[in-house]
Amino acid sequence: MALAGGVGGAKLAWGAAALIAPDKLAIVGNVADDFELYGLHISPDLDTLLYTLAGVANPATGWGVDGDTRQMLDMLTRYGEAPWFGLGDRDLATHLLRTAWLADGVTLTEVTSRLALALGVGCRLLPATDDLLRTMIDTRAMGTLGFQEYFVRHRWQPVAERVWFQRGEVCRVTRQVREALESADLIVIAPSNPVLSIGPILAVDGMRDLLAKRRGPCIVISPFVAGRAVKGPADKLMRELSLESSPRGVAQFYAGLIDGLVIDRKDADAPQPGDIPVLVTDTLMLTGADKIRLAQEALAFGGNLKK
Repeated sequence: MALAGGVGGAKLAWGAAALIAPDKLAIVGNVADDFELYGLHISPDLDTLLYTLAGVANPATGWGVDGDTRQMLDMLTRYGEAPWFGLGDRDLATHLLRTAWLADGVTLTEVTSRLALALGVGCRLLPATDDLLRTMIDTRAMGTLGFQEYFVRHRWQPVAERVWFQRGEVCRVTRQVREALESADLIVIAPSNPVLSIGPILAVDGMRDLLAKRRGPCIVISPFVAGRAVKGPADKLMRELSLESSPRGVAQFYAGLIDGLVIDRKDADAPQPGDIPVLVTDTLMLTGADKIRLAQEALAFGGNLKK
C-alpha cells in the first residue's frame, strides 16, 4: 500500500497500479487540503489521485481533467467574482456529486469509492479519515491561512512559521485504512510533501500507532532532487520550519516509522541518515516509463528489507 498526496504521490501511485493487482493495492490519500467553495466540498489531493489513476488527469499540470474547459469560471467573472481556484467544467461534476452524497450522509470513503469505480479505478483509493481535518498555516505577514488560501490563492509565497491541523471532536483512521495497514506486506510513502501531504495523514488519530505496528517494512521516497522540490513548496517550507530538505532531513521527519529511504542520484552526496538502508536511483518521473520504473525499484527495495 502507499500513502500519497500531491502530483508526485499520484505519479508514484499510477506506477504502482501498473505493477500490482488492483485487489492487492490500497492508496491512502490526504484529506486535510479539502475545503468548501461556492457550497461545494472539494478534495484536491484525492481528486489528483483519482484522475491520475483513471488516466484522465491533465498531463501539463498533473491535476484537473485533461481537456477541461473553464466556462463556469468565465461566467463567475462576468458576475463580478474574482475566481482564484481553478475548477474545470467536467471537474465540477465530481464536486457536485461529492457534495450531494456527503449531504445525504454518505461517508467520504464511500463517496471516493463510487467515484473511483465510475472512472474505472480498480485499486482501493482511501481517504485517511472521514472526519474533519484541515491544514492551517501560520504565516509571518498574513496571519493564519487555510491550506488552499496559502497554497493556491497566495501561491505559497507567505513565510510559514507553523503548520497545524484543525480537527473535529474525533479524527479517526477509518476501518478501511486500518485493515489496509494491518494487512500490508509493504508500505510506501510516496514522494509527496512531508509537511503538507504526508504530515496530515500521520496526524489522524491511530495512524502512527498502526504504522509502528506494521507487519512489513515501510519505505519513503524522497520528494527532493538536489535538495529542491520537483513541484511546489516542500523545500521552502522545510527551511522555514527549520527542517532539512536532505536525505537525512527526510529520514528525521519520518523517524521511527520507516525502514528504508529512496533518494535521487543528485542527493547522493547530501547529508545521509546513516541508520537505515538507502537506495540511490533516478526519482524524477517525467514519463509513464519513469513512474513504473521507480515504483518497481521501490517495491523491490522494500521487499528485500526487514521491519
